[in-house]
Amino acid sequence: MPILVNLDLMLARRKVKSRELAAHVGITEQNLSLLKSGKVRGIRFNTLERICEYLDCQPGDLLEFKAGEVDSDDDPGGLL
Repeated sequence: MPILVNLDLMLARRKVKSRELAAHVGITEQNLSLLKSGKVRGIRFNTLERICEYLDCQPGDLLEFKAGEVDSDDDPGGLL
């Protein structure tokens, strides 16, 4: 997928443990782990807001667009 999640990097920069962030955001550590690995297809804005609030960052610090990268699970013929 051309959207990369840089949550691990931001957690390391802020010296925050996944457990702390998950508790603040109100999601399970397992779901946070899925988000960090990029294995989710979407994120609620209120979840993104709480992550950014806790890490004192912008959504662009967590999400990155990489042009030209295609996930094998994407359907190139699908409609939006």
